[in-house]
Amino acid sequence: MLKNENIICISSIDWDFIWQGHQEIMSTFARNGNRVLFIENTGVRTPNIRDIPRLKKRIINWFKTTKGFKNEMENLYVYSPIGLPFPYSRIAKWINKYLLLIPIKRWMKAMEFYEPIVWTFLPTGTALDIIEGLDKKLLIYYCIADFEKLSDKPEKVAKTENILIKKCDVIFAQGETLKQKCRKFNDNVMIFPFGVSFELFENFKTSLNGTPEDIKKIKKPIIGYIGGIHRHIDFKLIRYIAENRPDWSLALIGPVQTDVSEIKDLENVFLLGKKDFDRLPGYIDGFDVCMIPYNLTEYTETVYPTKMNEYHALGKPVVSTDLPEVNKFNKDNGNLVAIGKTYEEFVKHILDILGNAKTDNFIKERMESSRQNSWRERIEQMSNIMESAIKKKYETSPLNWQERFVSIYRHSRNRVSKIAITFAVLYVLIFYSPFVWYIAEPLKIIQQPIKADAIVVFGGGAGESGVPGQGYEERVTHAVDLFKKGYAEHIIFSSGYTNVMREPDVMKALAISLGVPYDSIITDVNSSNTYKNAINVKEILKEKGWNKVLLVSSPYHMRRVSLVFSKNAKDIDVVYTPTPNSQFYSYDIDSESGYFFRRTTIKQLEGFKHEYLGIIYYWWKGYI
Repeated sequence: MLKNENIICISSIDWDFIWQGHQEIMSTFARNGNRVLFIENTGVRTPNIRDIPRLKKRIINWFKTTKGFKNEMENLYVYSPIGLPFPYSRIAKWINKYLLLIPIKRWMKAMEFYEPIVWTFLPTGTALDIIEGLDKKLLIYYCIADFEKLSDKPEKVAKTENILIKKCDVIFAQGETLKQKCRKFNDNVMIFPFGVSFELFENFKTSLNGTPEDIKKIKKPIIGYIGGIHRHIDFKLIRYIAENRPDWSLALIGPVQTDVSEIKDLENVFLLGKKDFDRLPGYIDGFDVCMIPYNLTEYTETVYPTKMNEYHALGKPVVSTDLPEVNKFNKDNGNLVAIGKTYEEFVKHILDILGNAKTDNFIKERMESSRQNSWRERIEQMSNIMESAIKKKYETSPLNWQERFVSIYRHSRNRVSKIAITFAVLYVLIFYSPFVWYIAEPLKIIQQPIKADAIVVFGGGAGESGVPGQGYEERVTHAVDLFKKGYAEHIIFSSGYTNVMREPDVMKALAISLGVPYDSIITDVNSSNTYKNAINVKEILKEKGWNKVLLVSSPYHMRRVSLVFSKNAKDIDVVYTPTPNSQFYSYDIDSESGYFFRRTTIKQLEGFKHEYLGIIYYWWKGYI
């Protein structure tokens, strides 16, 4: 069997979900001396409200582990990735590529986890991005289901799956239908249905576990099922059996993954929940008849029910609905499974089995079929195929060391080109497009001036740019213009900033030089920030008996000002009249190009950042 290899598994389930082939294969490889990174499910469909507990658990796991990574067992590590849960959004996919790939590469570097075999159960775009971002020894796709039928965007899954299939060195398929689907794009496809941990069941009789107490309490005969309680189960069939045979008990073992209201009211149906994998033999041992009650759908047409082999490992009789892969199993194994094509036929098969339980001649045949389908045999065969593929790949590879070096150089050059292009696009987007200004637009409030009691001017202080005295001249000029147009008979200058002189005094002097009477000006020299501006101005207005003002400040400062007044001075009627032509927020026109581009400056970016951070800080302080 494969040994001393590094293996990355891109799984379609989480590690602590129902124990399936994903965990069995990878834990077997790990026990045989290979190092394995098991990447938990990154999603096939857009999540809904039922997925919230799973997403919450993923986030908790991320914080409880080392950046999402944990050592689950010797040689086996589990990664619980955090990404945007929108697998078919282009933006989310682009972001997720880096959210997932960068931590994986850092972990690989820290672990010296080089030239891995990449094994994927997922054919999604996210899985493909991870695969294409890794330097790998071998690429394997285990096609266990028709994911197009599970996805809300089947055409997109089909597209990425076809790309994946073409890239693969080896493909394992659950059954004939999936094999033929994959062979359209790749000839290296072999059928490998999920196996059974036969040793676990074989050792059950000699173990101390026995039959669990919760199933011992259930009245016989027990018709049992193990597996996920999902939407592919025919709940109408379960109800039909329970209502027509009230003397039977139906036990369903597994996590509830869908609405079960259709059967929950039935007194002889028992939903016993998820159980540890090593306890399953005890539950199956308590069944008199085992069942596979699946609806026949486009999805289940390709499903190979693994539980069939688990039932047979204890020699138990099985009744199934009419599924293609079960029919194929019967053809290869001497009709060991009873097929119920109708509800009535399903019940009749169970009746016949219960009537012949003591003279059952097929127990040994069932156990032997299970032994032949054991994971030990499956994984050994898969491992041999993988080793041959590695040997063949390196023997037939035309690359000598010079060509390999050139290939690496070309890959690095392409990577640098992508980074450069990304940087150039971001640079143009930020500095030569309206993008930043659109983001900043909510900061602005501009209202038409009306007759008021006073014009309030907030000083610029160090301003958005950090330059002392920036902005006060244009604010004073605008206020004086409003004053001269008769909108108010008084001006209040509010600031606590001092450079050489106190800013309100400088503002007052400028206003007087522009023709505003000395007695029409009031100054507030104790306001060191916007919050204090509003509080101190409120006191002045209260003292004067005024309640309506025109407020002058920088245009992109107005949102924060309005939030402060809304909470701390609700009785004041404020009309927001910022400076119409702020020099700081102006932009250049590129006359040489002939086009009108906004040239956003670093200082302007800092100004917008300053305002948004200011709003957050004020919220945290309780000012707004």
